[in-house]
Amino acid sequence: MKLIVKSVIAGLLLATTSQMAVAQNAAPGTLVAGLGVADLEGAVANSNAYKTAQQQRPVTYKAQIDQAEARRKAIAAQLQPMVDKFTKDRQAAAPNQAALQQQAQQIQQVQQSGEQELQRIIQPVAYSEAYVQEQIEDKLDQAVKNAMAQKKISLLLNPQVVLAMNNNAYNLTTDVTNQLNTLIPSAQLVPPQGWEPRQIREARAAQAQQGAAGQQPAAPATTATQPTGR
Repeated sequence: MKLIVKSVIAGLLLATTSQMAVAQNAAPGTLVAGLGVADLEGAVANSNAYKTAQQQRPVTYKAQIDQAEARRKAIAAQLQPMVDKFTKDRQAAAPNQAALQQQAQQIQQVQQSGEQELQRIIQPVAYSEAYVQEQIEDKLDQAVKNAMAQKKISLLLNPQVVLAMNNNAYNLTTDVTNQLNTLIPSAQLVPPQGWEPRQIREARAAQAQQGAAGQQPAAPATTATQPTGR
């Protein structure tokens, strides 16, 4: 979500040198017209669509969540005696380094395969969260523009670049959330068959583009012909 939100922020920072000078030189307590601050990640997280999805997901994906938790406990139970033996053997007066290395490799293999298995089990849950976020973030740009127009804001700042505010009238976060609630009252929880998060889609597209560029035939070399002297 952070990558998408950052791109929206970059497209909406409409600051000019003169506007920044006005904001910096304003007297304490003075409200600078046209200036606003918004936490876009917070606006998304507080939207009705996002919060409703967060409540529904544990119910819809209960089977996957329960399965992942059961496997996590089973993997932990498998690893514990291996770790205990490794610790005991390492504390011996003359530890067998070759055997310790072999034990460490076995523990690492179990951990890695366990993590991969858990990721596969929980992937539908992670994809659901990414799908909901994308649906909301697709409306974020318009929500910000609507909120800025409604409050007559021409300069929108990220709270991270603001040292302090003495007037909450600058805060446009709730206004952005309200606009999101209007633009997308609810989000679809379960992604379509075969859907993948935007980051994966963009990575695949980039790889395909690089592959296509690498397969393009090279231009034939041309040999210059010198004119025949008489």
